[in-house]
Amino acid sequence: MNKRGFASDNNAGVHPEILRAIEDVNGGHVIAYGDDPYTMRVISGMKQIFGEDSEIFFVFTGTAANVLGLSAVTQPYHAVICPETSHIHVDECGAPEKFTGCKLLDVKTPDGKLNLELIASQMQGIGFEHHVQPRVVSITQSTEMGTIYTPEEIRAIADYAHEQGMYLHMDGARISNAAAALDCGFNAFTGEAGVDVLSFGGTKNGMMYGEAVVFFHKALCADFKYRRKQGMQLASKMRYIAAQFEAFLQNDLWKKNAMHANRMASKLHDEVSAIAGIEITQKVQSNAVFARIPSRLIPILQEQYFFYVWDEPTSEVRWMCSYDTQEEDIDGFCSLLRSLMGS
Repeated sequence: MNKRGFASDNNAGVHPEILRAIEDVNGGHVIAYGDDPYTMRVISGMKQIFGEDSEIFFVFTGTAANVLGLSAVTQPYHAVICPETSHIHVDECGAPEKFTGCKLLDVKTPDGKLNLELIASQMQGIGFEHHVQPRVVSITQSTEMGTIYTPEEIRAIADYAHEQGMYLHMDGARISNAAAALDCGFNAFTGEAGVDVLSFGGTKNGMMYGEAVVFFHKALCADFKYRRKQGMQLASKMRYIAAQFEAFLQNDLWKKNAMHANRMASKLHDEVSAIAGIEITQKVQSNAVFARIPSRLIPILQEQYFFYVWDEPTSEVRWMCSYDTQEEDIDGFCSLLRSLMGS
């Protein structure tokens, strides 16, 4: 068995209940491309979460969900305002800009979160044909820094965006960790808070693959089925994505997984923050811990518990906990770190 590290919640395996759900739908023949009873049942169930006016479309990856969701509400002369740490800006190889034609206006933030002042700083050249026109504000929940927007913060951003004739997009790759931390349902900080387009992810929380693009207004997705097909994201055997979402949402599996990952991050934070010479750099609100450690220790630690360096010049690292992280993993890692620090 490969040793569990703290590199990414993507590195964890598939939850056994998700695997069983895939096997359960594997028998017999059903109509392809989403016209099967499993997919229709799951979409109906998700509408109960996000509202009957919502529309849900399954895709393969988070990048595809973000790109296609943004493309549905933009034209190539538009701009998307986002944090400089956002996945669409840093980790999608320019796909949002290539496939939407839009310019990303990335904003420096201290904690990965946008606020009204930061958004307003990008509202320039409105109506001036020489400038791209801001059309979407994109936020991530939970953020790439592990921080979380409250429903009130999201509502304020949504209201401002709508007043400016803009839309609010949410990258929800780790939406379960945010919902578990906030102790509320998904819709409390998405549709009910004014989000227009959501990338709803489960891969980082126990699923094998598959994401959902959720539109909260039908008018925004009138032609989305064509965008999904043209974007090479229409799964022929869609029942296997649908089955994962059904198991993920049933009996609050998503919440159990996310709460565990969050608890492990909290434990990791408590343990490492007690070690002299370690500086925690972000609030630990979900399943991520950011810290500065002596650079000489990084490769030694990575040999046994792999993780990523977030900012090499400042020796800031990121430790991610997953649904399958165990206390013994944290104990072993912290014991090694203490010994290397001479504690």
